[in-house]
Amino acid sequence: MKKVLIFGAGMVAGPPVKYLLEKDFQVIVASRTLQKAEALVNNHPNGNGKAFDITQATTEELEALIRECDLAVSLLPYTFHVKVAKACLKHRKHMVTTSYVSPEMRELDEKAKNASISILNEIGVDPGIDHMSAQKIIDTIHEKGGKILSFTSYTGGLPAPDANNNPWGYKLSWSPRGVILAGRNSAKYLKDEEVVEIPGEDLFDHFLPFPVNENGPGDTEELGLLEGYPNRNSIEPYIDVYGIPETKTMIRGTLRNPGWCRTMKKIADVGYLNLDEQEFPSGFTYRQLLNQLLDKPLKSNAKENLMSIFDIEEKDDIIRRFEWMGLLGDDVLPKKKISPLDALCHQFEEHLQYDPGERDMLVMVHQFEYVVDSGMEKITSTMIDYGIPHGDSSMSRTVGLPAAIGVRMILEGTITDRGVLVPVKKTIYEPILKELEEMNIRFTERLEKVK
Repeated sequence: MKKVLIFGAGMVAGPPVKYLLEKDFQVIVASRTLQKAEALVNNHPNGNGKAFDITQATTEELEALIRECDLAVSLLPYTFHVKVAKACLKHRKHMVTTSYVSPEMRELDEKAKNASISILNEIGVDPGIDHMSAQKIIDTIHEKGGKILSFTSYTGGLPAPDANNNPWGYKLSWSPRGVILAGRNSAKYLKDEEVVEIPGEDLFDHFLPFPVNENGPGDTEELGLLEGYPNRNSIEPYIDVYGIPETKTMIRGTLRNPGWCRTMKKIADVGYLNLDEQEFPSGFTYRQLLNQLLDKPLKSNAKENLMSIFDIEEKDDIIRRFEWMGLLGDDVLPKKKISPLDALCHQFEEHLQYDPGERDMLVMVHQFEYVVDSGMEKITSTMIDYGIPHGDSSMSRTVGLPAAIGVRMILEGTITDRGVLVPVKKTIYEPILKELEEMNIRFTERLEKVK
């Protein structure tokens, strides 16, 4: 029986653990919280939980775990992936992650080929399902002799409409720190052959209204008007990875409910995205932190300071959101030594949780404009997936299941490519998309003639 070692027992670990146990793999979940790991394997005869903290473990302890498995899955923060990958290389074990390929990971490609192992990355939802579903359409267009002029792809993990009941229009289906850190990223994309670069501090000024239909293309009932803003570097390496050097527009972006970008811009402007830890006196409050970030007297009125600096009225949604999040109040900071970003992260965790039975929602929209012999055409491909009330979230399913299928395919010998991989080859994406469709994670498409 093949043995899979999964590092991390967080918000997306449930579905892949369940899938792999059902497929008769032995699964070890290594987590710094043993209770979480044991809860995931749920007394399954082929499952084990193990206490393991990668921030404290020695290289020898990490290698001892990896030596005993056939494949390691890292669901840890991306900063730890290369550490795991190097141990996998040493012991010639395959590896899977759902994260973007970092430059450090890409440098391991030749070594992975020499060790005859697969290190499959970007096999979650975004990145992951976005790559696979897009590549499928791109390959189909190219097979018809088509030439792609524009490709845009937007994804968002959001509360389902029936759970969208707070002023922020957002709830946590993945790491709160990851959500906030994403707001520090710069962005780069191609628009009408022009390269557009946006520094991180200006990211939330660059959003567009984005209508999405309830059941995908062709449905008349709109899910509503969302906001789309650019996500990281849309150009490198994706124009090459997708094989579309001909495209004049290439944008990958994130979807959020209205008001998110305007609010997060103010969050950034205030200084909440600062990662530098400070020592605060005992009993220091969020109101005092805001005043300090605004360079105002600690005892002054934080709400009035905010209104004055940003020239907004008390009835403005920005004020309502800051107030609801506890940023204007007298809640005490969770630690004496903390960064503004982690102080904000704590409030996100406190206020943006799903209630029992509430559903999350994953929305992904690809749009292609291309030329074929018969003229110009446009394809809109939409996936809207909902979480299961009192069950798995959509985020955990759409991130975790593609990774789990990738694990199975590597260990069963279906994926034979070696090196540092992303899932854009037909032999990888086709069977994964097919299996996801059987799990009702699917796209609907609309084809239009463009005059």
